[in-house]
Amino acid sequence: MDMTGSQRIEAKREVVYAALNDVDILRQCIPGCETVEKTSENEMTAKVTLKIGPVKASFSGKVTLSDLDPPNGYTITGEGSGGAAGFAKGGANVSLEADGEATVLHYTVNAQIGGKLAQLGGRLIDATSKKLAGDFFEKFSDIVGPTVDEEGAQKKKGWISKLIG
Repeated sequence: MDMTGSQRIEAKREVVYAALNDVDILRQCIPGCETVEKTSENEMTAKVTLKIGPVKASFSGKVTLSDLDPPNGYTITGEGSGGAAGFAKGGANVSLEADGEATVLHYTVNAQIGGKLAQLGGRLIDATSKKLAGDFFEKFSDIVGPTVDEEGAQKKKGWISKLIG
């Protein structure tokens, strides 16, 4: 399965890049994420539990960042095992484009699955993948970008902007 897309995030490119490398932010944004731990400068381990159609599986796996080009982007690859449910592996090229005070995050994802998950059918897997990606980017934008108050004025999220911005 291949998927491409982009997301506008109301934060500077450096802030977005730093957030993409922050395990606490990733833990909050990845749907079903139980743990994310940094094991080295460019590697992490993660445990995620997902329900895809009738199959609920917990995946444990390794994530590696490569082709690092701060603050322009990187390549992320990972693989995980879900026991009897099967396995998943894949990667994404992520690039960040400055757009005034905002950032446009572009991504190209490729993924392969096997085991019981592969038997569910391409439509269900594609729909679930798109929903998970949408959920991730919506939560990521909420955490990294500013909020809008009742009068329509932008307010920066307190902690991430102070930390990086």
